[in-house]
Formats: sequence, structure tokens, C-alpha cells
Amino acid sequence: MTNDSSPGLAKAYEFHEVEERWYRRWLDEKKFAATMDKDREAFSMVIPPPNVTGVLHVGHALNNTLQDILVRYQRMCGKNTLWVPGTDHAGIATQNVVERQLATEDKSRHDLGREAFIDRVWQWREESGGRIINQLKRLGSSCDWDRERFTMDEGLSRAVREVFVRLHEEKLIYRGDYIINWCPRCHTALADLEVEHEPTDGKLYHIRYPFADGTGHLVVATTRPETMLGDTGVAIHPADERYKGLDKQGVIIPLIDRKIPVVPDEHVEREFGTGALKVTPAHDLDDFEIGRRHNLELIKVMDDDGIMNEAAGPYAGLERFACREKIVADLDRRGYLEKIEDYQHGVGHCYRCRTVVEPCLSKQWFVSVKPLAKKAIAAVKDGKIRIHPKSWENTFYDWMYNIRDWCISRQIWWGHQIPAWTCEACGETIVTREDPDTCPGCDGRELVRETDVLDTWFSSALWPFSTLGWPDETPELRTFYPTSVLITSFDIIFFWVARMMMMGLHFMDEVPFRDVYLHALVRDKHGQKMSKSKGNVMDPLILMDQYGTDALRFTMTAFAAQGRDIKLAEDRIEGYRHFINKVWNAARFALLHLDLPAGPVSGAKTLALPHRWILSKANTAVTAFRRGLDELRFNESANAAYQFVWHELCDWYLEWIKPDLYGDDPEAKATAKAVLANVLEKALKLMHPIVPFVTEEIWSALPGERDSIMTEAFPKANPGHDDPGAEAEADLLMGVIGSIRAIRSDMLIHPSKEITVIIVCADPKKIRVIESNIASVKNLCRAESVSIGLNGERPKGAAGSGFADIEIFVPMQGLIDVENERQKLEKERNKLEKDLKKTEGKLGNKNFLDRAPEEIIEKERGKLTEARVRISKIEENLRQLAEL
Repeated sequence: MTNDSSPGLAKAYEFHEVEERWYRRWLDEKKFAATMDKDREAFSMVIPPPNVTGVLHVGHALNNTLQDILVRYQRMCGKNTLWVPGTDHAGIATQNVVERQLATEDKSRHDLGREAFIDRVWQWREESGGRIINQLKRLGSSCDWDRERFTMDEGLSRAVREVFVRLHEEKLIYRGDYIINWCPRCHTALADLEVEHEPTDGKLYHIRYPFADGTGHLVVATTRPETMLGDTGVAIHPADERYKGLDKQGVIIPLIDRKIPVVPDEHVEREFGTGALKVTPAHDLDDFEIGRRHNLELIKVMDDDGIMNEAAGPYAGLERFACREKIVADLDRRGYLEKIEDYQHGVGHCYRCRTVVEPCLSKQWFVSVKPLAKKAIAAVKDGKIRIHPKSWENTFYDWMYNIRDWCISRQIWWGHQIPAWTCEACGETIVTREDPDTCPGCDGRELVRETDVLDTWFSSALWPFSTLGWPDETPELRTFYPTSVLITSFDIIFFWVARMMMMGLHFMDEVPFRDVYLHALVRDKHGQKMSKSKGNVMDPLILMDQYGTDALRFTMTAFAAQGRDIKLAEDRIEGYRHFINKVWNAARFALLHLDLPAGPVSGAKTLALPHRWILSKANTAVTAFRRGLDELRFNESANAAYQFVWHELCDWYLEWIKPDLYGDDPEAKATAKAVLANVLEKALKLMHPIVPFVTEEIWSALPGERDSIMTEAFPKANPGHDDPGAEAEADLLMGVIGSIRAIRSDMLIHPSKEITVIIVCADPKKIRVIESNIASVKNLCRAESVSIGLNGERPKGAAGSGFADIEIFVPMQGLIDVENERQKLEKERNKLEKDLKKTEGKLGNKNFLDRAPEEIIEKERGKLTEARVRISKIEENLRQLAEL
């Protein structure tokens, strides 16, 4: 590269200023806006709406980078693109934020009352809720921001109400007693998916339940002895001979002396434990089902705070875990505790506050999802929806086939309040699209509205069609539904993706999207999950400030292989920042010579080898890049762009054509400038979806009047530029040149010194190729002379190398001081061997391996490998010096 000043581009790429300026201009010029153009093929996506409480993290950065790449690519492919942005109201999370805010004022939401509290949340949302949207813009997201939606805006609220009413009319929404997951801290029910099960070292308590006739006892085992106060039965397998006849007398609950029946039920596993199962229908789902089959009483022994209630008898008023300790002590004291075993089991925690969840009986609202799930399963099986990677399909089917009714009610204030009223006079439940004044059953006017709100995921499930104007038949809905692709994290495939499928198919009679791309996790450089407790969280905003948005985007994309987690490290981002700088410097060099916009290159097959080669390589890159994005293999597209721009365009082609650009042959100069303009513009268009800022800045500096690069047509492969012959010849020359450069490097020949090169090759065709490009070989190797022969011996005092069946020799006389170089190499080898012994000693020390962090051990192993490779190379160089 040259240091000369370049018209239109600064010497260094100042990404902070460039990114801010271009994003503002794109917004001002409405470059991201969709149109209702029916004549163009549509491409649409909806953003997975981040929580309004959210702050951009690396998962968001990956997710939105991949989405932005697709929408920019499809926009340049001529499609009418729409990328709908928005945020989720995030019921529990947002309410918790505002409640914490109130706590600093020594207030609670109850002090304000429901209406004033909701006003306070809206106020918080107006003041702080747009932060993540601005951060997405910082990432370069090219959403149609004029269409930004919020899951509680007026239009979406209307859609939510319409869906609820219709499902209720279709008897797919019902209210009933059921075992739900209850969070005593958040005071709300949680869907199964909102409960995170963590392996926990607990205890298994074996308790004696006396027979009612006093003749003996049976033993049951439980991890939650406090729930025994709500037992209303013990279940045994009907074929279990050990308990034959026991169903006729029953057993006594220890400590409270209440008699309960023994019921035969095939759900019980005879081989597990004692084969006797305590049944607590109000505090366990399996027990609830057994109780329903045998008409057992439902006794709830805890309140909503996890405190034992009056049904707990003498234990009323105790916190649930304190009650457990007291009961275990009492059982032991009175001889009812047979034994306690250590027991690891999965304990459910609230996904928001990490409180241990309590399964308990509650009256809640549910969606009967099995009828909806059938359509979603069929859509995937029939290929109407394609899941990428395909390996996720089996997981999807397993969950959908075993799906349980969805508990959609939450006992909080912030959210879509359920549109149901109860008549005080006759008890009728009224569900309507408009707020009712009177009861349709008895004309009563005392109507009490349901206080619960809907699960946040209920409104999110409608996102693909509600954001386009449903329930109205809008032009947006007709043009952009179904959407084209959904890109989201694998961990919400059930929370969100499956539910969107079910709702879209039910209400639109069409899938909500054609393809679902499930990206993996972004981990730290050691493959560890990022967490604040580990101190390994990488903030994308800080990374963008340090390295530039384009560098972060390219890093994410280059490692986004389907089904494989990304190991993110700063040195990788820094490496791709060097790539961005390389692109910048290449453009600056090109601008020293370009005076006209690029045009089509005609007669490509008649051009000199460097031009034919780079045009053919451009075709390869364009084909690979397009295929990668069309197949949602983002890393393959990034790698195709990187290979072409760094290794082929910058490392080889620009160096190859310098003699033409600086020479006196006007025809050769004009051809070099024309091909350079063509491939540079093609490279910028190719890279734009991944690195939009630097490509836009360079594009604007190129000769000629031009609009934004994003309005340009995406490159297509030109069949007239395919040239396998040129690629083979160039590979041969690059192999020869690389071997000569290796000799210069290994033998420490000073860059300013010209060398003599002797090439021996028995293949006349290869000799012809080298001879016809001898000027390039001399120029790129700084060779004074190059001689080629069909055969020959290694000259005395020459260093040698080889490529395929070609031998290459460089006479060393006058180029280096052999003795001096030998001494330097031996000195370096001796130092490396000492370091090697030291490192081997460390890695052979058991104490070091046991105590040192894994990253330190890996670093030492890396040093060991590097030292061995370098010592091997030095010994080869010493051998060559000895032969001179």
C-alpha cells in the first residue's frame, strides 16, 4: 500500500464519526422505508422485540446483526423489504423495575393504586424505555423505524383483545382450578417455560404413615415434607401385592392424625422407592391428576407468600422452609422419620427473581393449545416452515406432542388486563370486545373486572400479524404476511416461536414465517457462558466504541456457524478491525488511480492473467456469498468476502497490477484501472450487508455521481468472467512466488536486496506459464533475474525451496553473512530450548495443573507448541546455511 494522500478518504478510518454521520443520513433520507409496491417481490421480518427494560447485550448484537445482513442483502437484490422493529412491555420485568424505583421513595404499588401505578409505568417507559432502540440503531439496524411497535400500543392491544375474545368464543380459553407454578416473590403464576430447573443437592425424607387399624405402617418418600399437611391420599399400584387390602382401611398422616384413603392407581411405579406415593392434589401436578381420577379432596396449605395457612394446623404462620425444618424435627422426635438421604433433583426457580417456585392450586385462565399445536406440527412436517438448523426439529416435535395447556393469567398490574367481568348478581362471566355496562344474563349493572393480566408471551405470539395491522385487512398485511424469515435465539423456540406458529395458523390460516433460523449462544473465549458473577460479560456497546461497529458485526458473522456457539474474544474483534483498515487502505490506494466510475468489463478472456484471475475469483466470491445467505449460512458468506478482499484483491491483485498503474503503457494502465474499479465496487457491494458503514463511506468517495450503496443492485456472477484456466495459472505463479518469498524470509535476506532466482521444472506447460509472467515474478519477489530450465542441479551456495514438481534456488553469495546469521539462529534456538524446558516442567507439574486456571494452562500449551515449531524451523534454516 502507498502512503500518498488519497482524494476523498482520510488517512485513517475514523469509525466514530463515520458511523454517526451515515446512520443519521440513512434515517433522514428514509433509506430503510418499505413501500406498498405490489410489483416487487416482498421480503419481510419482524424483530424479536427486546424487553422495554432491556440493554443491548451480545445476544442482541448477534441476533440483530444477522437480521440486518439479510434485510440489506434482500434490499440490494431488488426486493421490497420491511423489517418491523419494536419492544415488548415485559410485564413482570417492567413492573419489578418500577416497584424498585418506588421502594427508594418508601412506597409500594399498593400505595399508589392500580391506575396510578400503571400511569407511573407508562411514564417510566416514555423516559427510559427507548434506550435499547437507540442501541440497536448504534448497531446499524436498518429497520423501518417509522413502523416501530410496542406490545401495549393501541393497535396491538386491540389485536390482543380480539384474539382473547375469539379463543374464548371458540372455547379454547377457559378458567379453572389447576396446578400452576407460583412465585411467592413476584406474586404471579408462571408458565412451565418460565420455570428454570436447576440441579440442587437436597434431601429425600422417608416418612412412616401408620395403618388406620394400628397394625403397621407404610413408608413414603418426599423432598417436600411440609406438603404432607395437604395430603388427601396415598397411591399404590393396583397390582402391588405388598399393599393388598390396604385400600379398605387407609392410613394416618403423622403429626396431624388425619385419616386418608389408599387408592390404587397405575401412575405409580412399583419399582421406585417403596411403591407408595403420597398424594397432595393441591401442591403437585401429578398428584392433582391422581386426585381428580379418585375424587380426592383438595387442601391448599400455603398462602400466596409461601406461608403456611390455617389448613396447616399447628404449623400455620410458618414460612414454608421453616415449616419443613420443624416438621422434620417433629417427625424424628415422634418416631415417624425412617431415614434421610442426600438427593440431587431439579428444583424449579422463577426465571425473573430466582425464587424457588411453589406448585399450588389456583384458579387461572388457560389456552387449550393441543388443537392449535396440531397445525403447527403439520406446518413443519409439510415443509411450510423450515427450521434451521434442522436438528432442532425433533426437539420441537417432542415438546409440541407433549404440550400442556398454557396458563396465560398473571397476578400483576402491568400488562394487558384480561377482558373478562363477573356479574355480582348472577355470577356470569362476560368476555367482550367492548367494556360491558350490563350483564347480558340478568341485566345486572354490578360488574367486576378480572384483575389479572395476560402473560407477556400472549401478545408476543401475535407479533408477525398484529404489527402489520391485524385485525384490520391492511395493505401491509396483504403485502408482507407471511413474513419471510424469523431469526431468534434457540432458547425461546417454545416461549415464542411455537406460539407464533400456533396463533398465526389459527387466525391468519397461514404460517407466520417461511424459515426460522435459531442461532446459538455467544460465549466467552473459553467457551464459558457469560454471566456477571463470572465477570466475563462483554458489552457490545464498549466493543463498538473500541473497535468499531463493522468490526464487531464481521466478527459475529464470521463465527455464526449453524448450531455452533460463538466464542467471542477481543483479539478476534481486533483482527477484523485490521481487516476493515485493510479495506480502507486498499480503497485509498485505488482512489489514487481511479477517475471514472466502474463499467462492465468486456472481452475478459483476452485480458492479461491478473485481470482474468481476479474477475474469475470475484465470480467465485459472489456465488459463495449469495449461497451462504440464501441458505442462512452466514459464516460462509463472511468467509467468502474475507478471502476475496483480503487474500485475493489486497494481497495479490493490487500488488500484481502496480507496474501497470505506475507504468507508461496507456493501454495497460487503462485496463488495470477499469478492472480495478469493477472489482472494487463489486467487493464493496458484497461486503455492505455485513459492514455497512465503511462500505458506504468508501462508496461515496468513488468517482462519479452516486446514491447510497444500499440502493445498488447486489452483484451477480458473470458467466463470461469464469476462467478456471486463469485460476490454475495464477495458482502456479502464486506458489512459485510464495516459495521464493519463503527463501527470502527464512534466510533473512534484507528486503532491499535484489536476488537471482533459478527455477527447474520438467513440465513445459508450467515453464511457458512462468515465462509469460516473468515480469510479475521479478517484480513481486524483488528479483534481478529469473532463469528457468527443464532440468538442473542445485547450485553451490544456494538456498532451495520447492512448489509441487518445481525446484527453486536462490544463490546466497553477497546476500547474507552466513556465519553471522548462523550465530544469531543458534542464539535464538538456545533461548527457545531453555524456555521449552521451563514450560514442559510446568505442564508436567501436577500441582500446577490442579491449581492453575484453564486459560493459563492453555496459554502454556500454546507456548510449548509455538516453541517446538520455531525450533524446527531454525534447525531447517541452520541446515540450509551449512550447505551454502
